Amino acid sequence: MTMGGANGRSHVIALLTHPTLALAARVVLGCVFIVASLDKIIHPELFARAVYNYQVLPEAAVNFVALWIPWLELVGGVFLLLGFWIPGSVLLLTVLLLVFLGALGFNLARGLDVACGCFSTTSKDPVTALTLLRDSLFLVVALYLFWFHQVRGMEARVSPGRLFRSRHES
Repeated sequence: MTMGGANGRSHVIALLTHPTLALAARVVLGCVFIVASLDKIIHPELFARAVYNYQVLPEAAVNFVALWIPWLELVGGVFLLLGFWIPGSVLLLTVLLLVFLGALGFNLARGLDVACGCFSTTSKDPVTALTLLRDSLFLVVALYLFWFHQVRGMEARVSPGRLFRSRHES
C-alpha cells in the first residue's frame, strides 16, 4: 500500500506538524547540546586547546570562544528542553551547528588531523565524514524545529514556558 498524491502529502504534513514530533525533536536536540556542553564547561582549558587546534580563529579569540560556546550550548539546550524562548533557542543552536559544521568541514577539507572536541575534551577521535554526517543530522532536527516554530508559527503544547505564560496572562 503506497501513499501517493495529495493524500500522501497530507499525511506527511500531519506528521510534521504534530506537536509530539516537535516535542521529541526539542528533547533530543536539547539533550545533545546539554551533554555536549558539560565536559567543555568542566575543562575549559582543554576545550580552548581543541578550539585552537581547529586553526580557524585568531589566537586572541580562542579563550573567549572556548569560554562562551559551552555556556551558550547549555543555556540553549536547557531552554529548548524546558520550552522557554523556543524560537530564540532554536535559532541560537542552529547558528552554532552551522559554525561547527563549517569548522569541521574546513578542517576535513584541509586534511588536518584535529580531534573533534564535540562531546569530550579528552577524546582523540579525529574529525571524519561521519562527524560531519552526525552534526548534519542534528542540523536537520534544528531546521525542522525552526520551520515548526518560526515558519509555521506552531507553539509548543507541552512546556513549562507555556504554563508559566498561561498563569500570568489570566
